[in-house]
Amino acid sequence: MTDDSFIREVNEELRSEQMRAVWRRFGPILIGGAVAIVIGTAGFVGYEYWRESKAAVSGDQFLTALELAGENKTDEALSALKTLETEGAGSYPLLAQLRSATLLEQKKDMAGAVSAFDAVAADNKAPVALRDVAKLRAAYILVDTGSYDDVAKRAETLSADGNPMRGSAREVLGLAAYKAGRTDDAVKLFQQNADDAAIPANLRQRANTMLDLMRSTEATAKK
Repeated sequence: MTDDSFIREVNEELRSEQMRAVWRRFGPILIGGAVAIVIGTAGFVGYEYWRESKAAVSGDQFLTALELAGENKTDEALSALKTLETEGAGSYPLLAQLRSATLLEQKKDMAGAVSAFDAVAADNKAPVALRDVAKLRAAYILVDTGSYDDVAKRAETLSADGNPMRGSAREVLGLAAYKAGRTDDAVKLFQQNADDAAIPANLRQRANTMLDLMRSTEATAKK
């Protein structure tokens, strides 16, 4: 055996012994880590399956509530939606809140409807767009049942230029102002909508109708 061959064998034996020493020291840790990864992955997959299954059940419950509402079984629908609000998964509790508010409005429980819409509007976990919709829905109810300040509290911040809901916000503020006898404010708000080409055409049309009505009323009053 040459010296070089002997040296290579010695080096290989040393490396082998070092690997055995490393494994004896760190093997249990490496195995434990691998097991933890497997358990963690299995747990995540199981959780995702549970979450999706629960969301599917909530979806079925929501559809059932809508069917009850469509059959004019309002109280039964509200009961089903209330259960979904507290026990539902995913976005269904929020959708249940909004639908409950609408049903309360249909039942002429305006105070209950406003309270329900306000609850959605105050939910920081809800998407901003839905919170804004809830503010507007409450504001439209309050045109008839509340004061101008009640409406403004919910809609005024949405009426600013650039806000995607400014048209509806100006409209509800204009209606509340007109009802409160604040004609100048109403004219200003409806004129803003009439001149805003970026908002939906139906909002501009209603704004022009209200402006014509106010001008006609003013002309009649002067005769």
